[in-house]
Amino acid sequence: MDKWRYEPARDLGLDPTERWRSPNREAGLIAATAQFTAISVIKSYLAIYHRYTIHGRDNLPDAPSYILAANHTSHLDALCLSVAVPAARRTDVTPIAAGDLFFRTPPRAFLSALTLNALPMWRASCGRHALQELRDRLQSRPTIFIFFPEGTRSRTGDLNRFKAGIGMLVAESKIPVVPCHLEGCHRALPPDRSVPRPRHVSLTIGAPLTFSGTPNNRTGWNAIANQVCDAVVNLAPTRPAE
Repeated sequence: MDKWRYEPARDLGLDPTERWRSPNREAGLIAATAQFTAISVIKSYLAIYHRYTIHGRDNLPDAPSYILAANHTSHLDALCLSVAVPAARRTDVTPIAAGDLFFRTPPRAFLSALTLNALPMWRASCGRHALQELRDRLQSRPTIFIFFPEGTRSRTGDLNRFKAGIGMLVAESKIPVVPCHLEGCHRALPPDRSVPRPRHVSLTIGAPLTFSGTPNNRTGWNAIANQVCDAVVNLAPTRPAE
């Protein structure tokens, strides 16, 4: 039997605003309850209003850590991916969200952190240090990142090539990347709309990819980004969902 050891929370000592934005944030009882409630409401909303369907759920790894990497066309995307994870693992799910949008003010940061357990990615200043912090979290504790390698929502619904950040998270590691393709989110809630339309939305989950043999350098990062992008493209349906 392993000897019991006391370890303080990684976010101990941070003020509330710093804590909501910290990659070391840990969910307490209140946050876990809020996230469970929010996900239950979101799941019902997606099922009723968008007739949401999921294909390939058995491709999800049995346990964290791993990354769900998907195309990005709508604010619905993170919600669809969050509810795809089994209920027992929901507190491990962490969407990587645009900091300049979801964490711009303390109230938005609080809501994003409390209900979705989101972490900010500051697009104007995103660099190796920020991605290294996320990589450290993946390797040090059970984590399921929702990650959009395009970096921003597609305005046309067409997929843009993935950026190297996904490679920086997993190169020379055993962390699986699960390619996912979302269909219908752009028709339901494109970037120029604030109110969703009742359109069918679906998610297809592909087989996990690992990159332990891919070098942790610029060449390796780009190769990973291209391979994950191709895997997501290959999951797209041959004809649009109705």
